[in-house]
Amino acid sequence: MGILYDDVVLLKHSEREGEPTVITVNCPDKTGLGSDLCRIILFFGLTIVRVDVSTDGIWCYVVFWVVGTPNTRWNLLKKRLVEACPSCSSASGISYYLAELQSPGPPDVFLLTFCCYDRRGLLHDVTAVLSELELTIKKVKISTTPDGKVMDLFFITDTRELLHTKKRQDDTRYQLKSVLGDAMISCDIEMVGSEITGRSQGPSFLPQEIAEDMFSFEILHEHQSRSLACNKASITVDNLLSPGHTLIQIVCQDQKGLLYDIMRTLKDYNIQISYGRFTSKTKTVCELDLFIVQADGKKIVDPSKLNALCSRLQMELCRPLRVALMNRGPDAELLVANPVELSGKGRPLVFYDITLALKMLNIGIFSAEIGRYLVGDREWEIYRVLLDEGNGSGPPRNKIEEAVWKMFMGWQ
Repeated sequence: MGILYDDVVLLKHSEREGEPTVITVNCPDKTGLGSDLCRIILFFGLTIVRVDVSTDGIWCYVVFWVVGTPNTRWNLLKKRLVEACPSCSSASGISYYLAELQSPGPPDVFLLTFCCYDRRGLLHDVTAVLSELELTIKKVKISTTPDGKVMDLFFITDTRELLHTKKRQDDTRYQLKSVLGDAMISCDIEMVGSEITGRSQGPSFLPQEIAEDMFSFEILHEHQSRSLACNKASITVDNLLSPGHTLIQIVCQDQKGLLYDIMRTLKDYNIQISYGRFTSKTKTVCELDLFIVQADGKKIVDPSKLNALCSRLQMELCRPLRVALMNRGPDAELLVANPVELSGKGRPLVFYDITLALKMLNIGIFSAEIGRYLVGDREWEIYRVLLDEGNGSGPPRNKIEEAVWKMFMGWQ
């Protein structure tokens, strides 16, 4: 009989305030589906409190228990989750995963040129509008002129794939104008080549010692901010419990994007989850049981592969992003780096979190850049933010780094 298209993703809201909403996903399976779903949930700002995953390698059944906000756009969330699932045919009532349908060409890239009068929190307000419109920032260059004006260049893609239309462009300008008012001087949008957001061959702007600390795979015992404890996870492997699966058990501290960080790591290793359960035991501790197999459908018995997987999981749970504050003469530059999935997707809302943290600290941004760099065998998205600390009366610099890190982890 199959499953109707409208039943691929179901939302059931709790009748009692404060209890989680249940999201059920029932669709054909594919490697990395869990990562794609978790990434969307993270983008919409939801907190996952429990997950059950079950699949036979052909069909997948996933249940999320999530907590939203009064502003959560549930209908749009459902639409984005459905789009992440393998192709569904509403005519036949049955779905089949077609790999070639899941590999669309790169999205069109647009240049948003934005000029306005500067003020504290400006960049976050602009970033919030773009996020609300589902416009993804791929690259940005921001500069402040001596006369108090800001020139922003945002290279963006449109999740809705409508930015080439006049209506969508006019709506974008209107939303920005409604937030910024008379401070906005001009706003232009034009399509540019996708190659302009391509990767570079290494962060040449980073001193060697900083690069080694930010990107070394082996550094696990301390975080860049020495005042913050690393989310040291307990990872246990069991190859005896199941005849056909490797069991990975994880106990760790809860943090924003935790499930996404785990799922994207498994996706990059081309590992499939046959059954999984995630539970938030308390407000700070989570437990995760994953029965996994390799792409060939067999359990992982090679000790070197298991050690590499566990080490990478430990690293991603401890340091899902890299944060460092560097001295640039009298000024300070904030550096944030996050790994890019092999599929080319970066972590959502990183720039949003950076600008929000700085706005809350009442710290201005003099300039900012986003670029992608190949460091070793991994691609990284690196954010460079030159801070405008005013007369130096703001918080100590170590507190800035700590506040940004807490924003990423959801520990505010």
